[in-house]
Amino acid sequence: MLSMAGLEQKDVEVRMGSVALRGDLRLPPSAGGIVLFAHGSGSSRRSPRNVQVAEVLNRAGLGTLLFDLLTKEEEADRGNVFDVGLLAERLVAATEWVRSDQATAALPVGYFGASTGAAAALAASVLDRRDRIGAIVSRGDRPDLAGDALGGVRAPTLLIVGGEDRDVLELNEQARRSMTCPTELVVVPGATHLFEEPGTLDRVAALARDWFLSHLR
Repeated sequence: MLSMAGLEQKDVEVRMGSVALRGDLRLPPSAGGIVLFAHGSGSSRRSPRNVQVAEVLNRAGLGTLLFDLLTKEEEADRGNVFDVGLLAERLVAATEWVRSDQATAALPVGYFGASTGAAAALAASVLDRRDRIGAIVSRGDRPDLAGDALGGVRAPTLLIVGGEDRDVLELNEQARRSMTCPTELVVVPGATHLFEEPGTLDRVAALARDWFLSHLR
């Protein structure tokens, strides 16, 4: 694993029409890919859980972009928070930004989504104009919220669910049966929806790291 020495970090702005979305970009030396994070409802680019996962990916030589899918004003409308179509469009816009920036344009792209953000990641991969999303990881998601897009997902997808999050586990199993891309469902024993139990988020980060290293490179 790499150390955090030499890691380039900068605040960025992703524009979509009149909307400006704030993001945190981290690039290790000679990055082998970049993972865009789509957070869930009530969270932001500064989500401690996503930051923890991103740090593990950075140490493995992968770049990360954590960004806000909505502005502060948009978050005030709870309808926006659960609008998977809108969130997917924002993720596509961020993907285009990554592909147009000189520092990241050549890097394979992956998505890491949590909660509703994971449904947005699945939907965004279908909307992607270049059909070049290399891999997706879903953490504690309700993939059923991606609707008909599930059948169109082509990127290899890893679904991670807590063993104590039984209702969500069933929804993930149903979603997996609707998908035709390479998929894997991993249950983390003892974990609830937010993976707050000791060691469970470390397990998520390790699974995500291995999945992206296998499929992005």
